[in-house]
Amino acid sequence: MQTSAVYVITGGTRGIGAAVARRLAGVAGRGLVLGYRGNHERAAELVAELDSAAGPVRAVPCDVADQAQVSALFKAADELGPLAGLVNNAGVLEQQCAFTEITADRWSRVLAVNVIGLAMCCREAVTRMRGSDRPDRAIVNLSSKAAVLGAPGEYVDYAASKAAVDTLTRGLALEVAPYGIRVTSVRPGIIDTEIHATGGDPGRAARLGPAQPLGRAGTADEVAAAVAWLLSPDARFVTGTTLDVTGGR
Repeated sequence: MQTSAVYVITGGTRGIGAAVARRLAGVAGRGLVLGYRGNHERAAELVAELDSAAGPVRAVPCDVADQAQVSALFKAADELGPLAGLVNNAGVLEQQCAFTEITADRWSRVLAVNVIGLAMCCREAVTRMRGSDRPDRAIVNLSSKAAVLGAPGEYVDYAASKAAVDTLTRGLALEVAPYGIRVTSVRPGIIDTEIHATGGDPGRAARLGPAQPLGRAGTADEVAAAVAWLLSPDARFVTGTTLDVTGGR
């Protein structure tokens, strides 16, 4: 089934990625391609929930650290129609530890996914978008407030990778602006998702949420709302910037 606009979401079957998919699904003529790394059952359940006659939804296994899998993800998008948007949500977070305990292998894993993988997805998207005259072509990268705060004693490597995302966003946005392609990033703060469990601290959002200026942790859907706005025509004059969704943190 060919559609008039396709959106690729990496890490698209859980947390913020799944929330973005729910925000974007069900629009006539819009197709979604959701990259995911390992949980086939969860991917199938989300596709069953969102796939409709209005707009098809496909889930494609994709480790963004593997260039061949990234290429396959975008080829799957090509089968549905022209690419209108990319949401780079895939990311890895390792166990909390002191900086001196971060090994070279861990640095390589984090940067391979959070920076290089994201960059390769941007490259695939820009290659397709720059030859189009669509007015609504946009890339949204998921950063983190850790990029500014540094995450000392927790995961400086993750924070550094997200700072790289912010810089990449700015530079790429300026480079592709003449083609009419917009590039932005969203910087979530303390958001109640399962990523904290991945970092070895499943109760982190509940513990730190009340200390935020707005008095609580955020939700995946609140971040997804910002992403959806940045992809929309309402943000047509917004590029090269990073939007904090942090509850004032």
